[in-house]
Amino acid sequence: MSNSFMVFFFMTFRNRRLKLSQLRTFVGVAENGGFARAAGRLNLTQSAASRQIIALEAELGIQLFRRDGQHTSLTLEGEDMLRRTRRLLADADSLAERAHALRGGQTGILRVSASPQVLENILAPFVARYLHRHPGVDVELSESGAARIGQLERGEIHLAIMPALEAQRFQWRLLYPIYVLAALAKTHRLARRAVLDIAELGDEPLLMLKDGFVARSWFEAACNTSGMRPRILVESGVPATLVALAEVGYGVAIIPSNINLQRAVRCVMLTAHHAPIGRWSSVVWNQHRFLPPYAKEFADQLAAELAKRFPGRELVRRAPQLPRPDES
Repeated sequence: MSNSFMVFFFMTFRNRRLKLSQLRTFVGVAENGGFARAAGRLNLTQSAASRQIIALEAELGIQLFRRDGQHTSLTLEGEDMLRRTRRLLADADSLAERAHALRGGQTGILRVSASPQVLENILAPFVARYLHRHPGVDVELSESGAARIGQLERGEIHLAIMPALEAQRFQWRLLYPIYVLAALAKTHRLARRAVLDIAELGDEPLLMLKDGFVARSWFEAACNTSGMRPRILVESGVPATLVALAEVGYGVAIIPSNINLQRAVRCVMLTAHHAPIGRWSSVVWNQHRFLPPYAKEFADQLAAELAKRFPGRELVRRAPQLPRPDES
């Protein structure tokens, strides 16, 4: 049992008037920036939410929020309590899920986090089939980037889809390789190539994803090791925009292989020093927190499906293979 959950039991038995509902309201007000918005999302009236916070502050003996007219903000004590309360509530939820699973149930909530590309191209078609097989499970999908590491640690999500090398501290299972590709107009001089070294793009205007996309960071790392300085013409947070510009010959789009390609472009695998650029994707969970049986089945079934077919597979059949990380 975690230290935070021991604190929960201690506080519960020491003072029975301290309720989880008050703690959930506290987190809701803090995350939503005030009582009005939090009350709506918690299905409470604003006055009821305010009464719960006043009661919680009285029980704890500290002020959690500063109230200045319509503006509400956390005190220093409130910021400290927020971190601890999130962990406590995650542990409480985990205990309830474990008790349900031990009773042999196959119903509950499954929280999964992934990037927008994975949500669109991997999870959207898969989840429909999973829900058909598991009608008692409610799948809650969320879009996140680097935040998913903290979410896994705090127990806010059960599973995350992320590059395998980012998941070393957790338990994980490989899913499929993601390659960095060059999308070119079919009339481009390099369009007939199956593989393209990034050094050959030195004079090409590039259409790049914005900072924060892992495919861009992989490409830039390869450029640094190859001594190649990319000529960036356009940056966008929407891969389809870059592909549309590449289709009309405006430049060469640098994209990951796990996006949905519906335009008439030619995609070529990029390499650096004869090695493909990319990473393996994985499904990840926190081995120190309880994982419901239906979450494990989600991971197993997703891996089984992607072993047969994954986005970009047809593009890399005759190209260099991305090394497979050791899962042991």
